[in-house]
Amino acid sequence: MKIPTKQEVLEWISENPTLTSKRDIAKAFGIKGAARIDLKRILRELEAEGHLQKRKRSYRDPEKLPPVSVLQITESDADGDLYARPLEWQGEGEEPVILMVLRASDPALGSGDRILGRLTEVADEDHQYEGRLIRRIGSNPTHVLGVFRKTAEGGRIHPIDKGNGKEWFVPSDLTNGAKEGELVEAEQSGPKGRMGLPRARIINRLGDPSAPKAVSLIAIHQHGIPDTFPDEVIAQADAAKPAPLGKREDMRDMPLVTIDPADARDHDDACWAHADDDPKNPGGHIVWVAIADVAHYVTPGSALDREARKRGNSSYFPDRVVPMLPDRLSGDLCSLHEGVPRACMAVRMQLDAKGRKISHRFVRGMMKSVASLNYEEVQQAQNGEPNEKCAPLMDDIITPLYAAYEATKTARAERQPLDLDLPERKVMLTEEGKVASVNFRDRLDAHRLIEEFMILANVAAAETLISKRSSLLFRVHEEPNPEKLDALRETAREAGFTLAKGQVLKTQHLNALLNAAAGTEDAELINLSTLRSMTQAYYTSENFGHFGLALQSYAHFTSPIRRYADLIVHRALVSAHGWGKDGLTPEDVENLEQTGAHISDTERRSMLAERDTTDRYLASYLSERVGNEFTGRISGIARFGVFVKLDETGADGLIPMRELGREYFHHDADSNTLIGADTGVVISLGQRVTVRLAEAVPVTGGIALELLSLEDKVIAKGHSHRRGKGAKRKLSNAKRKADKAKRKVSRRRK
Repeated sequence: MKIPTKQEVLEWISENPTLTSKRDIAKAFGIKGAARIDLKRILRELEAEGHLQKRKRSYRDPEKLPPVSVLQITESDADGDLYARPLEWQGEGEEPVILMVLRASDPALGSGDRILGRLTEVADEDHQYEGRLIRRIGSNPTHVLGVFRKTAEGGRIHPIDKGNGKEWFVPSDLTNGAKEGELVEAEQSGPKGRMGLPRARIINRLGDPSAPKAVSLIAIHQHGIPDTFPDEVIAQADAAKPAPLGKREDMRDMPLVTIDPADARDHDDACWAHADDDPKNPGGHIVWVAIADVAHYVTPGSALDREARKRGNSSYFPDRVVPMLPDRLSGDLCSLHEGVPRACMAVRMQLDAKGRKISHRFVRGMMKSVASLNYEEVQQAQNGEPNEKCAPLMDDIITPLYAAYEATKTARAERQPLDLDLPERKVMLTEEGKVASVNFRDRLDAHRLIEEFMILANVAAAETLISKRSSLLFRVHEEPNPEKLDALRETAREAGFTLAKGQVLKTQHLNALLNAAAGTEDAELINLSTLRSMTQAYYTSENFGHFGLALQSYAHFTSPIRRYADLIVHRALVSAHGWGKDGLTPEDVENLEQTGAHISDTERRSMLAERDTTDRYLASYLSERVGNEFTGRISGIARFGVFVKLDETGADGLIPMRELGREYFHHDADSNTLIGADTGVVISLGQRVTVRLAEAVPVTGGIALELLSLEDKVIAKGHSHRRGKGAKRKLSNAKRKADKAKRKVSRRRK
């Protein structure tokens, strides 16, 4: 590895004035590991000679770590540098970052390894300590959540994860008093034990796994979602007082209303609309969106802030919420309750007659909601049947809101955001926590109205911060990758539809496909396939646009109670407008990209936990109907079987390969189909099926099905005797039959 000369370093800094940190210079010259010490010496000499002047660091100095500490290795970065975190950090500030400087003789270290390290404090932009390995003391033990079964030697743990069939052996002295059938959390305690099973020690007993309210608890523990607040965080929230009016704009006479689900646990956004009286904007509208001022209460670097960032977002389950903020804030001071003064940040947006935003301005204010409404009652009122609460609000509030929304429909049609039509499931529970029913949520204009106004407010926040050259976190959604688009085109072609190729893909092209499928038996298939072709949205400090919404700039502003990204945007608005000292700090800015990656991960974690919980509730709901027949549609194809989405509940079940019929099935990865070796029958996405429920396991959420009929044709049962070479020799004939069948289907559907 070549160390640059002093002249080379000076030339680099001269040519790259914005990339002058030691990390930037090291990256430019390919310097890693121990070679950083030589680079640091060169920079120190250049500084002493007067060629360089070290710029003042913007981060707050952390409290000291002892010279010898227990560390845990974290992921290496894109440059291959290895970092660690202290496991015994007790400080009030942010946890310091440690760069590992390894010798050639040191063993390879991986993420999760625990080591004893010698630390040297350094003055660097991206880390505060350099660490050297003394010795490895172990790795982060694997955790498992499962059901405990007692045995003579101690017991075994059967994991509740439906993708993990491996049992764990628990010696009698490591059971922690667990009882037969209890749900337990355990960690690996050593090498394989009896019968080759991994050994584990039980660290937490969670009670009866079949108890209705254990369902979401399983997902919370399985996905590592923090569900208890540290005492310091609760104390800080409890000590909070309502924000004073001070220099805020007084909006308490403005007739803002909140519109939320009937079972909403918090109210963080309010709105009001009226006709624009500006003669230069005939037929235009003024829309106000006011959002709870969480930034006033959750200040940078505080215990509340550290915990909120750690959680990243709130997680919602059918029976509970794991909030990002304690209830004193999320359910009280930052909830826009009816008739109660509340601190807010608000945006006034001027729309033209076609619903296009032509101007906007932000204020930091004090509001008082005139009513807390739900979607259903607002829609019923707009449909001509207002209840006692809505009747007095029709002329001044509800009717003007819908008038402004009608105007935005024109702007939306011009913009052409992706218009997916996928029903949303809602699991309804009894008071005891058992599943009463599984419903599909209605999509009302009241929902669309609020969504459209929130999107407008989010766009306004992004545009304002860009114009003020402020740092912020964008909500980014990149266009689909070519491979997924090719798969979508193939699915569309087999269903008799076309997605054009050889042009820059826009949402309007996808909408044309969705509109062509609307009202047909393939509508759900095309919607699901389009959704699966999309990339995952994420947070980043760079603006790559939002493909799905067809927007150039988009940031989350409207839900700071439940999303840390929105809190960052609120702080950026405070700083950009000079509204106070609780705005975006240099530390926030320095860690922006890291924060974006972290909260993108916590968002995905919550989505997985919420989905797993729904799966378990659905399995519980169906467990009493084993043996019943259901209709559904094939939603996935794999080498090991077929996934089916049931019509009645939307539950996803698996038909194992052995239950598909009497013949051998070949998996064609290119067309994502299964092909029968004897008959040439083709099993593909979107086909209608009738199945029998063979098994539903609430503790894992697993649902097993038996195939009875495919596209109304009965499938012969029994197991094939030709599952080897004889069956495979017939595949060429089968594929020819399959291609012929596809052509027939295509002609029939055109």
